[in-house]
Amino acid sequence: MKSKKLDSRAIALLEEMVSIPAPSSQEEARSAFLRKKILSYLKDEGLEDKVIMAGIKNNIILYSPAESKKTLLMCAHMDTVKPSEGSIPSPAWKAGKLYGLGTNDDGASAVCMLEAFLSHAKGKLNLLLALTAEEENGGANGLPLVLEYIKKQKVIPMPDLALVGEPTGMKAAVGEKGLLVLDATSKGTRSHAAHLQQDNAIYNAVKDIETLRKFKFRRNSDVTGPTHLAVTQINAGSAHNIVPDTCTFVVDIRFNEKYTPEEILRILSVKTSCSLKARNLKHRCCVTPAGSPLWETVQELGIETYVSPTSSDWARLTVPAIKIGPGESSRSHKAGEYITKGEIAGGIKGYSLIIKHLQTKL
Repeated sequence: MKSKKLDSRAIALLEEMVSIPAPSSQEEARSAFLRKKILSYLKDEGLEDKVIMAGIKNNIILYSPAESKKTLLMCAHMDTVKPSEGSIPSPAWKAGKLYGLGTNDDGASAVCMLEAFLSHAKGKLNLLLALTAEEENGGANGLPLVLEYIKKQKVIPMPDLALVGEPTGMKAAVGEKGLLVLDATSKGTRSHAAHLQQDNAIYNAVKDIETLRKFKFRRNSDVTGPTHLAVTQINAGSAHNIVPDTCTFVVDIRFNEKYTPEEILRILSVKTSCSLKARNLKHRCCVTPAGSPLWETVQELGIETYVSPTSSDWARLTVPAIKIGPGESSRSHKAGEYITKGEIAGGIKGYSLIIKHLQTKL
């Protein structure tokens, strides 16, 4: 199929796709729609007997076997965050831009990866496409469930390398900071404010916050830079004349590959007197191994590289990967989220170039 037809089909699919609400854990309708569409595409291109299609909960899996011993995973998520105030309820074109929740994050990557997969399904490289659920809320029924399913069955192989679809302006993220969010609780003694009680939960929290503010992580990375933290929320008290016995605050930590989230939690627990509880220990720092086929492909194709400050499903993978996709991260989760036709065309072309180049290496 010629490139212009691919672009038009991808844009039309994206319009229909984002018209179906799919906040994380509520992707059923969008998933059902995509399965029907993909089946029709496979039939139209004579691929229904050459591509294995499977579904696990709201995830869609496509696998195209080839002579290669290596398997490339392409994954993009179909879910969105919940609509914010002012979000456009249905897709709308304005000045060459398609506005709508999920157009940029991550619908554009999903439709572009699908077209690239279909174009190279008869190629020399094993291709695995996963359109996943629950990425935005870090749920267990998204990519982790897909990988668990693949590992258990005996037909589709586990991936050897991966492209993670996210809006990066088609630059290649060769590193991604890890994310650790800590819920901190400081305790004190509840009393009347007139009694000059010093065991004040707020005062105790302030001491720990100051400790955290001054704390420096010593291990820097040449790829992903330093590890840093910020206290981003605080809450305490019920009345002006009551010294509170509890003060809670939130710590946001963006860390490099020199640390694990478990280690950071241990370090900060020793430094502070409050209790610290991690919301999630799975958002690890990711780095594309230098010298890997993906790293070499990015360099040889002249694709601009950078380190991403945002987290993604990359953290769920244990194989070499890069994060790359059409659109811009700065638009994500905003009421005015959009994608352009040119970005869709660039996404399909970019993914196809990477696949073709990898075919010469694997």
